[in-house]
Amino acid sequence: MAVESIVELNDANFDQEVLNSEQPVLVDFWAAWCGPCKALAPTVHEIAAQYAGKVKVAKMDVDRNQATPMRYGIRGIPALLLFKGGKVADQIVGYVPKDIIERSLAKVVSVETAANAATAAATK
Repeated sequence: MAVESIVELNDANFDQEVLNSEQPVLVDFWAAWCGPCKALAPTVHEIAAQYAGKVKVAKMDVDRNQATPMRYGIRGIPALLLFKGGKVADQIVGYVPKDIIERSLAKVVSVETAANAATAAATK
């Protein structure tokens, strides 16, 4: 994988990497034959670099892993699921511009930042 900060997911490591993650996780469900998935890949890589340390970015090949996509009702790809606290916080299906993804992330990252600030203020 070109970007070290992107985690390769499979059915076996999904719960550990995504559901048990301390950070919000953006999961890109894709397939090698999917043109829109290939078009979205550079944007996902940019997001991974831009949000490093704030959001974990991961990819799952739906052809090699079928249990997890089925569990989350993935019927069309590319599909981006944003997880926070082990639950789906948002879902984006299809090729979308980067700003749409950033808006989705901003909801979770800003909430995360506000929660951290409140906790820090309470402990002072």
